[in-house]
Amino acid sequence: MEQRRHWWNGKWGRLARRDVYLRADADRWHVEQRAGGAEGVSRYYEFGDEDEAYDRVRALLAGSDGWRELTPRPPG
Repeated sequence: MEQRRHWWNGKWGRLARRDVYLRADADRWHVEQRAGGAEGVSRYYEFGDEDEAYDRVRALLAGSDGWRELTPRPPG
């Protein structure tokens, strides 16, 4: 499974931190919504289409949190 994108709400601490991950595995797309950092609780969504996965990501990122993308940029 390849991680494609990662967003973070910019907050530190187990109670405030939120992360959203977009991953691809062959022809399946996976979105993980994590609350509480590395030790937190996750909710997973699976999609057969990239557009559907991005729709879920957009819905999860909607709101007042100051989301930041942490996805590393490719060299070049």
